[in-house]
Amino acid sequence: MSAPRIYRTEAVVLRHTRFGEADRLLTLFTPHLGKLRVLAKGILRPTSHMAGHLELFSRSVLLLARTRTFDIVTQAQGEESFVAVRGELEKASGALYAAELLDRLSEEHAESYQSYQLLLTFLRWLSGAEAADLPLRYFEMALLEITGYRPELHMCLRCKQPLEPVLNAFSGAAGGALCPQCALADPAARPLSVNALKVLRLLQRGRLPDIQRLRLEAPLARELEQHLRHYLPHVTERELRSTAFVDAVRSSQPTQSSQRVSG
Repeated sequence: MSAPRIYRTEAVVLRHTRFGEADRLLTLFTPHLGKLRVLAKGILRPTSHMAGHLELFSRSVLLLARTRTFDIVTQAQGEESFVAVRGELEKASGALYAAELLDRLSEEHAESYQSYQLLLTFLRWLSGAEAADLPLRYFEMALLEITGYRPELHMCLRCKQPLEPVLNAFSGAAGGALCPQCALADPAARPLSVNALKVLRLLQRGRLPDIQRLRLEAPLARELEQHLRHYLPHVTERELRSTAFVDAVRSSQPTQSSQRVSG
């Protein structure tokens, strides 16, 4: 029996690109259909009734029509707009980065309800957060867990001995932590502080309320970010383009942080 031509799904907009004069090609993430690329026809016209329901990062309930090429959005009803995320450059840059990472680690039409719930948890947390660092580290580590790319943080990847609470090392190429002795054989390994290892372990296995109570000093936040930036290209097989935007926003003047990002 063939699938119905019209179907309904909830979805979050991960990205959109212009397609012709008035249309947009949307990348959606859904709870039961996985990642979809669909067409929103006429959405760039001033008279479009769907535009406000299909902004970046918004959660909507959609009706779509199957076609031989891209399925077409026929109706959209917004459920969560995440205006606070789009309204601040730091949060918007973080959301763009998370969306790109999820896009890279997801195959089209491959259901991942866990990834969808993680995305919503991240966006809701980011909306009310003072800074994007901790929500982003949580998203990265949880997504790596879901997709089967979790880094090893409890034993040395080379000698297989439990890690001691000393200055260890992190190797993106090896896929996790190394003890001080084994790190000498990996010139690309980076020093992994005791506090960074503790936080990474908590992010990997901890309860969200406990993670949300963390307060990261700037040097520790940067160390965590650099370790994951060192690791993720080995998983995604290329650098994420949005990291440059995250860095540019961080270095921009504070008066620019309230600007709106349309994607």
